[in-house]
Amino acid sequence: MSEKKIKWGFIGCGEVTKYKSGPAFQKVEGSEVIAVMSRDGAKAKAYAEERGIPKWYDDAQELVDDEEVNAIYIATPPSSHATYAIMAMKAGKPVYIEKPMAVTYEECCRINRISNETGIPCFVAYYRRYLPYFLKVKELIESGMIGNVINVQIRFAQPPRNLDYNKENLPWRVQPDIAGGGYFYDLAPHQIDLLQDMFGCILEASGYKSNRGGLYQAEDTLSACFQFDSGLVGSGSWCFVAHDSAREDRIEVIGDKGMICFSVFTYDPIALHTEKGREEIPVANPEHVQQPLIQAVVDHLLGKSICTCDGASATLTNWAMDKILNKL
Repeated sequence: MSEKKIKWGFIGCGEVTKYKSGPAFQKVEGSEVIAVMSRDGAKAKAYAEERGIPKWYDDAQELVDDEEVNAIYIATPPSSHATYAIMAMKAGKPVYIEKPMAVTYEECCRINRISNETGIPCFVAYYRRYLPYFLKVKELIESGMIGNVINVQIRFAQPPRNLDYNKENLPWRVQPDIAGGGYFYDLAPHQIDLLQDMFGCILEASGYKSNRGGLYQAEDTLSACFQFDSGLVGSGSWCFVAHDSAREDRIEVIGDKGMICFSVFTYDPIALHTEKGREEIPVANPEHVQQPLIQAVVDHLLGKSICTCDGASATLTNWAMDKILNKL
C-alpha cells in the first residue's frame, strides 16, 4: 500500500471510537476515515454526520465492499472480531482490531491463518505499548535502574459498576459468549500484553477463578501465576466486586537493586524505588491514547516502518488468558 493514503472504514461506532481512537484516525498523517458502519443505521448516520465522515452503512459486507475503503477498523464486541476480520482480509483489506483480538485463543489462530494465507496484515489495538508512560517504564527497566528483574506482580481491584446490578440488561463485558469472559477478559489483556512486550513470551500460565459477588455469571475474582520464556516468574490478582476502599491498579516490577511500580489504567506517577529512595516520575499521554499506535499502523501500511502490534503477538495474550481461565 506504499504511496497510498489509508482510507478507513469503521465496523462499529461505540464509545471506544468516540475519544480513544476515532479522532486519531482523522489526525494521523496519511490517514482518513471515509465510512462507518453500525447495525443501527440511524446510529451510523448520526456518527458520520457529527464527525464529517462521508459514508455510512448498516451492513458490514457493504462497507468492506466499498472500493474507496482500503483498510478496516473493527470496533465491535469481541464475539464478532473473527468474522469481520476474516471478511475484510479475504477482500484484501488490512484490519485493525480492538482488543482482545477474539473471544478465544482458537479464534485468534483462525484470524492469523487467514492473514498468513492472504498476506493481508492484521493489527490489534494494544495501544499502551506506544504510549509515553509505558515507554518510560520500559526504558527504566532496560536501563538497569532496578538491576536484574526477579519477579513481577499484578494487583487490580475495583468495585462493581452501576450497570452490573441490572440483571435484565447486563453489560456485554460480563457476558462470556460476547466478551470471552468477564471484566478480566476486557481489562487484563492490556496488562498481560504490556508485560509480554517488556519481558518476552509467557510460556506457562495457570489460575483460579471464582464468582464472589453473584451479580452475573462470569468470573469476578481471579488469581494467577505465570512464567516467561526467560524464566522470570510473575503473579496476578484481580477483583471486580471489591469495596471502593480496596480499589487498586498496580504492577510491581521487582529487581535485585530496586522496584518499579506503575498503573495501567489510571496513569499514576511511576514510582522508582532504589537505594537512593523513592522517586515519582509523572508522564503525560496524548489526548487520544490510540493515536501513537494508529500512526505506527498507518506508517506500516504505507511502507515507512514496521509495527509489531500484530495478530501473532496478540494471540499470545489470548493464550495466557485462556490458560488462566482454564479454557485450554
